[in-house]
Amino acid sequence: MTKLERLHVIVSGTVQGVYFRAGAQQKAQSLGLVGFVKNRDDDSVELVAEGERESLEELLLWCSKGPKEAIVKHMEFAWETYSGEFSGFEIIRE
Repeated sequence: MTKLERLHVIVSGTVQGVYFRAGAQQKAQSLGLVGFVKNRDDDSVELVAEGERESLEELLLWCSKGPKEAIVKHMEFAWETYSGEFSGFEIIRE
């Protein structure tokens, strides 16, 4: 049985207003991942995803570049305990 994991990422730079959330959602869904992505008040983007480690690593690689309009200057990430709380991958608009 495959072990499921959780990835928590915060990306900063030019990452809001450049379709980063939509691109992240599309990439995550294509990889069969669940979770969310949202803009933060400090102009960064936060992403939490759950699924297989290999797919999460591919999403992490995508986040390090983002869509073509993005300029990723800094990225923090942490591997966390899988929770199973998500049923899809959503864009949270606050």
